[in-house]
Amino acid sequence: MNSIKRLTIGKADVVFLRVDFNVPVKDGIIKDTKRIDAALPTIKYLLEKDARIIVASHLGRPSGIGYEEGFSLKPVFEKLQEYLGSANVKYSKQVIGEDVNSRVSDLQPGQILLLENLRFHKAEKKGDTEFAKQLSALGAKFYVNDAFGTMHREHASVFTLPGLFPMENKAMGFLVEKEYMYLNEKLTTPERPYSVISGGAKVKDKIGLLETMIVQADHILIGGGMMFTFLKAKGYNVGKSLLEEESLDIASRIMERAGDKLVLPLDTLAVDSIESPKYKEIRDVNAMQDSDIGVDIGPRTCELFSGLIVKSGSVVFNGPMGIFEIDEYARGTVAVIDAMAECEGITVVGGGDSASSVKKFNKSDKMSHISTGGGASLGMLSGVNLPGFRALEE
Repeated sequence: MNSIKRLTIGKADVVFLRVDFNVPVKDGIIKDTKRIDAALPTIKYLLEKDARIIVASHLGRPSGIGYEEGFSLKPVFEKLQEYLGSANVKYSKQVIGEDVNSRVSDLQPGQILLLENLRFHKAEKKGDTEFAKQLSALGAKFYVNDAFGTMHREHASVFTLPGLFPMENKAMGFLVEKEYMYLNEKLTTPERPYSVISGGAKVKDKIGLLETMIVQADHILIGGGMMFTFLKAKGYNVGKSLLEEESLDIASRIMERAGDKLVLPLDTLAVDSIESPKYKEIRDVNAMQDSDIGVDIGPRTCELFSGLIVKSGSVVFNGPMGIFEIDEYARGTVAVIDAMAECEGITVVGGGDSASSVKKFNKSDKMSHISTGGGASLGMLSGVNLPGFRALEE
């Protein structure tokens, strides 16, 4: 699969660059710029080549029937002007059409044209071929995908459009290349022991990951709300804790197949109410009461998990251990993150809530890699050949 550095980009060549600028915006102000920041190395590299760059992204979930101000990329345009200079960054209120073609033609070498939100067109999410052809008609010679958070989508700009470019003219950007290196190459033959921490709410969201890790990993540490489905499948009372009745058989099957690799919590922090608890008690997982709601792993489990993590050669963190947004219910998540920070092996954070928790507790700089895409990282760790990568290979 091509790296961007393998493309022979000449001065004034037009490059279609798909990025992930799906950033949180409130009242026209960007609240977190990390996805923009993550794309800057690729953008600056192309600017150094004096390319003319068409930059395309989605933002949020508009209706798909035209322009909606609340989902406009105008704030991103203004941020890019701030980063790269106002003369270097242009903006189109359209995505396709003669006006956009004219703006591309007017671009000078070393300039960017940011298109409006791709999802203002329903055809983007449908992977529509005609829409992809209209994007292709903007005249780009090269296609570069640096939008890792979209690689699991069969959308037009991610999956259909690159199929219209010859192999030698399409490539990964630096961000996607880094994600691929950590989530594919380094974890295909991981340093041992290989420990995977799986938390979050639902077992059904992690079936692919867990079944893959039964084969690949040495330890699978289960926490978060999903732990109670496993505990219930073992016959334990889980009180009023989060429970997926429909996933009990799946949990039983995974436990049987995984054997000793699967490490369940020994204890949990239990409350009678998440918002206004009358009690907060540490319970052994086999001694929960009917009124208990488990909100975090307990101290014995923290010690068990931390001991395994610190000694690991490779660690993947995919899902928090409790309701980490509430500090009193975050101790298990903090313990896992601290152990990863202490670990001398490769430590990979799988995007989404995992990345948010690492950022919240100021350990981002202690991790080998923090993925920018929750769904995409989960897909790669589950062994799926994502559509965005397939499109670059075919």
